[in-house]
Amino acid sequence: MHIVDGALSNPVLIGGGIIAAAGVAYSLKKLEPEDLPRVGVLSAVFFVVSLIHVPLGFSSVHLILNGLLGIILGWAAFPALVVALLLQAVFFGFGGLTVLGVNAVNIAFPAVMVFFICRWGITAQQQNLAKLVADVLFAIFFILSIWAGVSLYEAFQVEGATWRVSVNSISLALFALVMIYGYILYRRKTLSVAGFWGFLGGSLSIFFTSVMVAISLALSGDEFVKAAEFVIVAHFPVMAVEGILTAATIQLITKVKPELINAVR
Repeated sequence: MHIVDGALSNPVLIGGGIIAAAGVAYSLKKLEPEDLPRVGVLSAVFFVVSLIHVPLGFSSVHLILNGLLGIILGWAAFPALVVALLLQAVFFGFGGLTVLGVNAVNIAFPAVMVFFICRWGITAQQQNLAKLVADVLFAIFFILSIWAGVSLYEAFQVEGATWRVSVNSISLALFALVMIYGYILYRRKTLSVAGFWGFLGGSLSIFFTSVMVAISLALSGDEFVKAAEFVIVAHFPVMAVEGILTAATIQLITKVKPELINAVR
């Protein structure tokens, strides 16, 4: 998810920088002093978990937890992620300074999107309506993801890239199994309605981020198109894993400290 310096075209870099600056400026206007500890802790969480990379093909994947940040922080996810990305670029060489804006937008904007999509479901008083909407959203997301995975599988198969096909197959299978498992937990009421909305938020945030990273690469040159496609393929398992982690965290928070969710602006 960390695009490196030199990979993107100037228009993409400039556009990303402008959007990131606007997002941070708007977030800081809404930020209150009592929000700072929460923002700092979650910024540190992102900083640590996204440093742990798992090799996959010619790339690697890692947790992001931007769905969790979005649900808990709302717009404050922008400054939290920008600070963490800046420190990663300076101290560890992950990402880079020129691509800081694009990386921030690709990770923070989906977090804010998830905030607006999932906050209502997590705090909804009308549980039956929240369940119905969650079921519909899950079905749409699951079908769309499987369709995207199968389409990319066929594209790689035509080119004869055997290792890519195997990676795609495994990624898609893991995604499908974990997503179905999460839905079964929800239907058995092991996972609460709020927890299932967290499950959706964690998965959706990675899906949105993968698509945005892929678009950033594809807009920078034809030579990055296949890499852009692989970004989406490689992150299917991450979507499922982050869904489970976010679900467990949100379910715990709504039971022991619901004011963390209710304080989000």
